[in-house]
Amino acid sequence: MTKADIINKIADQTGVAKKDVATTVEAFMEEIRVSLAENKENVYLRGFGTFLVKRRAQKTARNISKNTTIVIDAHDFPTFKPSKSFIEKMK
Repeated sequence: MTKADIINKIADQTGVAKKDVATTVEAFMEEIRVSLAENKENVYLRGFGTFLVKRRAQKTARNISKNTTIVIDAHDFPTFKPSKSFIEKMK
């Protein structure tokens, strides 16, 4: 399912114009992006799941084609953990 499919489905179910639904979906996704990337805050959606910011530590890796070692800096990355009720619905 794509974002366009989600927008079409919500517009059909609610009777709201697709343009308004698209604006709302975009604003929702942008707020999640800002919370995770800029504010480093987790986003909790009760009954759906949690968008988390996790931290990867610095590590040393090897470039096997050049036979060298490189250092990969510590960095944050987003993850998603579904809620227990969401997992139960999937079973």
